[in-house]
Amino acid sequence: MKGNGTKITALYCRLSQDDGNVGDSMSIQSQKAILEKYARDMGKAAYAFYVDDGYSGTNFQRPSFQRMIADIEDGKIDTVITKDLSRLGRNYLESGAYIEVFFPQRHVRYIAVNDGVDSEQSGGLDITPFKNILKNTRHLGGVNC
Repeated sequence: MKGNGTKITALYCRLSQDDGNVGDSMSIQSQKAILEKYARDMGKAAYAFYVDDGYSGTNFQRPSFQRMIADIEDGKIDTVITKDLSRLGRNYLESGAYIEVFFPQRHVRYIAVNDGVDSEQSGGLDITPFKNILKNTRHLGGVNC
């Protein structure tokens, strides 16, 4: 993170141990590559990775997630980018609270690359809660992601 007062873009990656055998499409390395390319394509030169490897998306007490939240509260971050909504979290109510309340109150833009979610686009968040519910209902069969 740059120390010159410039706000940065947070590139947040998460991989649950339950996700461990799904292949490269969900690996931390793959997520980093997708997010870094996206940030660079947007012209975001000042970014930092926040990575929680081996943490369930149902629990928001993840070390890097909490560090990112603290950095947002300290005014260091202006944009958060994840690969998709489920990387932010699998509890759609708590994820929704971050996306719909916490980030906007702090003037933080949220982007979920593969889900086409961008809080800066007008109406972009209207369907986000439904996308998040649909994404997470396939994980309800006792699988803890």
